Amino acid sequence: MVNTYSSAIVNNFDFAKLRTWKDGLSFTKLFSRLFAKREMRILMVGLDAAGKTTILYKLKLGEIVTTIPTIGFNVETVEYKNISFTVWDVGGQDKIRPLWRHYFQNTQGLIFVVDSNDRDRVVEARDELHRMLNEDELRDAVLLVFANKQDLPNAMNAAEITDKLGLHSLRQRHWYIQSTCATSGEGLYEGLDWLSNNIASKA
Repeated sequence: MVNTYSSAIVNNFDFAKLRTWKDGLSFTKLFSRLFAKREMRILMVGLDAAGKTTILYKLKLGEIVTTIPTIGFNVETVEYKNISFTVWDVGGQDKIRPLWRHYFQNTQGLIFVVDSNDRDRVVEARDELHRMLNEDELRDAVLLVFANKQDLPNAMNAAEITDKLGLHSLRQRHWYIQSTCATSGEGLYEGLDWLSNNIASKA
């Protein structure tokens, strides 16, 4: 026996509309993926007085703030394009550095800030950087080096800092060095662009 009621439903159903609805749903999903805010956890470290806190609040507020040496950490959410960066700025004084490892978990991107004018401590900066990168919890994190304070006359350029930090030896790591001036904001957003593109490509 033929079920004429169900046959009528099938015969009268507008499959073109169904396809349009499904296509629209697919487009909605694609649109959401493209334009929904993505969240990224970023850890920013470096020796004391490198300019980390100045960078953080320049990105957050768009202005220069008066800072004192960070004892502990600052954490802020920085909104840029379609990315929401949670940035942890951890104090860089030598007695605090052993605490850095407590912030490593779930870090997707590491920003290492270098005072380009501090030639006396660039080897110390290199040692701290490589010590961190050997930690298992940071094995998948991409590395962005901010060669900061480029406005100072004696500042090392990015190529010199690349050499001093031994960045070319990091063959298994996605890394990039960006010249910056925290007080003017120069180079900061270029660095965020690189971070967002490279973290997204690893997702």
